[in-house]
Amino acid sequence: MTALEPGVVGPFWQRLGPALDALAGRPQAILAVSAHSLAREPVLLAAAQQGTVHDFGGFPEPLYRLRYDTAGAPALAPRVAALIQAAGLPVHTVNEGGLDHGIWSPLRFIYPEADIPVLPLAFPPEWSPAQLFALGQALAPLADDGVWLMATGSLTHNLRLLFGASRPALDAPEIPASAAFRTWWNERSAARDWPALLDYRQQAPHAALMHPTDEHLLPWYVAAGAGGRESAPLPIHQSLTYGCLAMDAHAFGPQAAALQRAVA
Repeated sequence: MTALEPGVVGPFWQRLGPALDALAGRPQAILAVSAHSLAREPVLLAAAQQGTVHDFGGFPEPLYRLRYDTAGAPALAPRVAALIQAAGLPVHTVNEGGLDHGIWSPLRFIYPEADIPVLPLAFPPEWSPAQLFALGQALAPLADDGVWLMATGSLTHNLRLLFGASRPALDAPEIPASAAFRTWWNERSAARDWPALLDYRQQAPHAALMHPTDEHLLPWYVAAGAGGRESAPLPIHQSLTYGCLAMDAHAFGPQAAALQRAVA
């Protein structure tokens, strides 16, 4: 619903595009890793044109009229595939595409002109955080090519807490379990405590409650791997809806601190 009702995350997204452009130059392309594009092994969706996929049901009709259609990046796919293969990881390329809502919902605010090519990378939700971190490490050289890696999901994601017998208000106070999980996450990230982060399922407070299944958290590890072990992931936005659904965003890599300042 952020695509229609962006709340406080909308202004952040609107600041993010100009901040990225000023910091590193306008991206040549966007490699998008989303919790809603999944596969048994990594798959590059290398269509020449990327259309809007409304991959949800039961929402207000105006949401289905929104469009974010942009060029694909088929010429980038061989470069990405070669990097992944060089790391000893499997990868496939298909001449099909489509932007799921985890990609087009933020991009319609970040780059509203839809003038940057997008290459979605579907990932295996069965892979461990360590495997996805390694996938991200393989993608790190793309930063030198002017490619922005955008990984989207949700830092907390338990929809059962939203759609149960008593649905919380949009602006409900944060529940203690969510606060504990988010605090732990930011503290461990600032400390670059990779062993704890990679083992979050066992070490983070209320991990299973905040992520009954963890596909919405896993894209974070791809971005973290691309950012590198020496760079602490830094929060560049923190907000919450329904008391438990985090809209937090992090920046990764050597320029994370500069981006944090730029969007403050």
